[in-house]
Amino acid sequence: MCGISGEARFDGRPPDAAAVTRMAEAMRSRGPDGEGLFTDGWVTLGHRRLTIIDLSDAGGQPMVRDDLGLALVFNGCIYNYPELREELTHAGYAFHSTSDTEVILVAYAHWGDRFVDHLVGMFAIGLVDRARRRLVLVRDRLGIKPLYLAETPGRLRFASTLPALLRAGDVDTSIDPVALHHYLSWHSIVPAPRTVLRGVRKLPPATLRVIEADGRSREEVYWRPDYVREPADAGMDAADWRAAIGDALRTAVRRRLVADVPVGVLLSGGLDSSLIVALLAEAGQRHLRTFSIGFDSRGGESGDEFHYSDLVARAYDTDHDRIRLSNDDLVPAVRRAVLAMAEPMGSHDVVAFHLLSEQVAQHVKVAQSGQGADEVFAGYGYHHPLTEVPRHGAAETFAAAFFDRGHDELRQIVGPAYALDRDASRDLLTEHLAAPGAQTALDAVLRLDTHVMLPDDPVKRVDNMSMAWGLEVRTPFLDQDLVTLAAHCPPEHKVAQGGKGVLKEVAREVLPAEVIDRPKGYFPVPALRNVDGPVRELVAEALQAPAARERELFRRDYVARLLAEPDRAEAAAGSNKLWQLGLLELWLQTHDIR
Repeated sequence: MCGISGEARFDGRPPDAAAVTRMAEAMRSRGPDGEGLFTDGWVTLGHRRLTIIDLSDAGGQPMVRDDLGLALVFNGCIYNYPELREELTHAGYAFHSTSDTEVILVAYAHWGDRFVDHLVGMFAIGLVDRARRRLVLVRDRLGIKPLYLAETPGRLRFASTLPALLRAGDVDTSIDPVALHHYLSWHSIVPAPRTVLRGVRKLPPATLRVIEADGRSREEVYWRPDYVREPADAGMDAADWRAAIGDALRTAVRRRLVADVPVGVLLSGGLDSSLIVALLAEAGQRHLRTFSIGFDSRGGESGDEFHYSDLVARAYDTDHDRIRLSNDDLVPAVRRAVLAMAEPMGSHDVVAFHLLSEQVAQHVKVAQSGQGADEVFAGYGYHHPLTEVPRHGAAETFAAAFFDRGHDELRQIVGPAYALDRDASRDLLTEHLAAPGAQTALDAVLRLDTHVMLPDDPVKRVDNMSMAWGLEVRTPFLDQDLVTLAAHCPPEHKVAQGGKGVLKEVAREVLPAEVIDRPKGYFPVPALRNVDGPVRELVAEALQAPAARERELFRRDYVARLLAEPDRAEAAAGSNKLWQLGLLELWLQTHDIR
């Protein structure tokens, strides 16, 4: 797990090594254990290292194999690298380290562009084929590892974070009105390839891009599971699906133990993280380190789920850390979390993940987490109604449940310079849901959730906040084989029992019923959910700052109403909207974007 950066020039000028170094230095927290730089005429690569696999200098990056004519920087982990290494050794290749990084290099040498088909894991890769004078950029199937791009005539830069690209300079930082439309429509989500800035894009998940030395490039989506019923599965009943999903999840959990350092678990007390703990215990893990976080209660709303996490910790005899923080910790944590965000993220629990990661990183370098289960196995409230609508009705049902605001309302919120004549968010939604390869309305929405929304909400949130402290978080529910199997699973097995039915049946084999059948919980941070006290003051300050007034992203009368009416009946919804707007402005100001 690391931070990667690079620059390619297509105009005959040498890459700016100082800019690449600045990008790498901006990601020191992602890789506090080492650094490196490599130049090959038209391309320069930079790297910050977090040592997880092969702790020796032999595993350092940029990794160069002169005999193969290849150089590489890589962020992530290849879980099946031992098996690939054995296969490639039998094919006649030699290795000079025990790292997964070198396995990627040799895999490319052996399979060419198809090397990515053989990788099981999470990854963002920048690979220089020195003989063919090409740069290969790849992002993993579910977009767990980020890769941001800034392109200008004659030059391409890439980095693991957007702020790293800003550190290099010469980036168009004007606001993208379409991205702003998405941000205000979809719980602060801006799907790839856009970001809120015009001059920065992100490589979409499951995408391989090849850039030639003359600037020509091509992109390929190398993985896209169909959300349809497979003829080979026609004879499977509920018990068969439970067994198949259980086996795939057990494999996913075991895969994510590969490391030369201890692996812990972020244990919220919910079904998903509890199931990971149970399956690790079943696989023979003893004295597993688990971590839970809680906050002060507020207005009758509990700030922790310790009852459930304690129950699981006792049941499996884990070495459990209960981390309780007061509301006094929140305001400084908000500022630090915003600084760590690659893009603005309006979810209130992003701050909780930042604080949790800070504590966990003091004990382990790697942890497993339950992110992704709701998207993959239909765990949200809006999923069940989709079983009652025809395929063509998916967009209307999803929009009614998921959109924060409609297009007409948005035009009354944003400043005149950012108002769109068309409903860009509804158009993109309709395009994705209407695409072939999904059998039912729920299939289409689960595909959207998993492959479009998920990478730019919970997945990005966990990556950004954990890597701010040099902590690698692995997500078994986003295992490529498990996701493919779940895509084929009939929707009725997923929405059963109030959602995630097939997963709950797997859990009944190993977890107490009290954890499985509890009401659905979320990461509780009452002070942020309600946007009151010092947090409200922070948000108000950002929205009323001179930079915000000059930018005029939002109409002043609308902001004034949100700030002036905290006690109206719709205060909860208004507070979330206030937080979303304030967080965006706070992020822009934190990164000095004018």
